[in-house]
Amino acid sequence: MPLPFIVEPVELSAHLADADLLLLDLCSAEKYREGHIPGAVHFNTADLILGEKPAPGKLPPPEKLAAALAACGITPDTHVVCYDDEGGPWAGRMIWTFDVIGHTKYSFLNGGKQAWLADGLPLQQDENLPAPAALRQLLYDTRYFADADEIVASIGREGFLVWAARSHDEYTGAKMHSARGGHIPGAIHCEWTHLLDGARGLRLRSDLAHYLQQRGITPDKDIVTHCQTHRRSGLTYVAAKSLGYPHIRAYPGSWSEWGNRDDLPVQQGEQP
Repeated sequence: MPLPFIVEPVELSAHLADADLLLLDLCSAEKYREGHIPGAVHFNTADLILGEKPAPGKLPPPEKLAAALAACGITPDTHVVCYDDEGGPWAGRMIWTFDVIGHTKYSFLNGGKQAWLADGLPLQQDENLPAPAALRQLLYDTRYFADADEIVASIGREGFLVWAARSHDEYTGAKMHSARGGHIPGAIHCEWTHLLDGARGLRLRSDLAHYLQQRGITPDKDIVTHCQTHRRSGLTYVAAKSLGYPHIRAYPGSWSEWGNRDDLPVQQGEQP
């Protein structure tokens, strides 16, 4: 039986030996060495991003990503379970990346490593080295992301919504990581950490659907989510996807690009 999109630790633990299943650990290399889910392969998150200023979170060249996936042994038939140790920002970024390249066999471990430990499940210290897979030619599906020009043209359009996943102070402009602080005009603020339940091993909150509805982040909207580099908004992307939102995309340039371009509009202060 295939694993669901959102998979729980105990459910996953019964499938660790399944053929064509690969666990992808997106924690730091140090955290991976300290302990990981048995059988998990470490993935260097630097291979998910361009890594160049002013917008390091943009997609890397397809050739770079293809080489990283092949090195992990990922084929078109591999069912990949993604997790990290922060509740899911990097794992969510990985899920979004799979959508962009058309890889549809994946799951998101609810709560990641934190939930795994909270459920009393064991870790492994030995490194797992998979057999490399054949290189694939990747194409990026533009339906899953938006660029700055499209967002500018869509501001004020009925049904269009920008979901700002950064902290409150970043949203208002009180805290700055770019030349300019604030938010995209009209953006709704809903911080990514507020979607997680710390009492349940950083799983997605059980009232997620109601919580988003109360904030105006509804499934009828054309939603573009972002943070500073599209890491934290990897979690918000997964959260909306888990609820079946049909129109959820990401802005990989995020605030690192928007806040460093003086030709783009900025709004500061609290949400109206």
